[in-house]
Amino acid sequence: MTIQTHCARCGGAISKDIPSSLNVRTQPEQKASVLSGELFVAQCPACGNRQLLPFPFLYHDPDAQLMIWLGAEEDARTRAIDVLSSTPEMQDYHIRLVDSPGELIEKIKIFDAGLSDIAIELCKFVTAREAGEDLPLKFLGIDGAAAELHFACPRDGKMDILAVGLNVYEDCCGILQRNPSLEENAKGPVQIDQAWLAQYFG
Repeated sequence: MTIQTHCARCGGAISKDIPSSLNVRTQPEQKASVLSGELFVAQCPACGNRQLLPFPFLYHDPDAQLMIWLGAEEDARTRAIDVLSSTPEMQDYHIRLVDSPGELIEKIKIFDAGLSDIAIELCKFVTAREAGEDLPLKFLGIDGAAAELHFACPRDGKMDILAVGLNVYEDCCGILQRNPSLEENAKGPVQIDQAWLAQYFG
C-alpha cells in the first residue's frame, strides 16, 4: 500500500510504498528493515526531514508462532480471534497488539530471545519498584555470558543502558508459574504492557 502524508517540518508531500504485513518465513530479508525501524520511516523529498509513518502492520513469524499487530483496528482484532478459534494449529500462537513501531520492535526482540514478554514486563515492574522511580524501560537484548538482560532507560535527556540479572527474570517466571491466570489471560489478541500488568500488580 502507499502511505501519503505531509512533512512535519516543511509541509511538503511525502509518499512511501510499504507492505501491510510481513511473513518472516517467506520474506526473511525484510526483517532487518523492521528491526531497524527503517520500514516505518519516510524522508521528505523537499527538506530531507525523516519522520515516522503511522500505519497498520502485521508481523508474522510462523516458526515462533507469533503475530504482532501494530495499530490494529477493532475489525482486524475480531478477524484474528475468528482465525484463532477456527484454526487448530494456531491455538498456541502468541497474538500481541502494539501501538508504536518501537513497541513492535521490542516484542520481536523479546520473542527472538526466547523470553516471555509477560515475565519481561514483570522485570520492568520489579526493577522500577526497587529503584523507587518510574522507569520507562525498553528491552534491548540478553547477554548470556554476563547473565544479564539489557534495557534502554531514558534519563535526564539521554538514553542509559540498564543491566538486570537473569535471576530477576527467573524469579518473574516463577511468579507466572504460581499465577497461571496471567498466561491464560494473555491468549488471543492482547496488549501486554505495564498497563495490562497493573490489572494484577497495581
